Amino acid sequence: MDRSKNTGFADRLSAAAEAKKAQLERAARARSAAESPAAVEQRTARKAVRVARDARIAERKATKLAIEARQAAALAAAQAAETAAREVALKAEQEARDAEFTERTAREAADEAERQAARDARYAARKARKRKGK
Repeated sequence: MDRSKNTGFADRLSAAAEAKKAQLERAARARSAAESPAAVEQRTARKAVRVARDARIAERKATKLAIEARQAAALAAAQAAETAAREVALKAEQEARDAEFTERTAREAADEAERQAARDARYAARKARKRKGK
């Protein structure tokens, strides 16, 4: 710290110029190192690794999408089959109810006809007794 206080203007100018020159030399070395065949080859290798990684990621994503599509198709087919089975069951149930209703209606009609025949027979027997009695 003592030295910086005792330096003159010319010394400070020369120190600044040397610092600027050193900085420019470092930048030139960095630029030449970046343009060297080894650095170009390294960048090319990194780019190839990046491209390969992106290709693997894309392949995994495509595989995942294909699996999801297959699962969605299977689920849709299962739901369609379930819906069809439900509709068939409902139709069979409705037909069974219709058959039961028809059978019950026929049975009630037969019972009504039987009651009517019994009533007619009683009526005829009553008339026959009245005629015999007179």
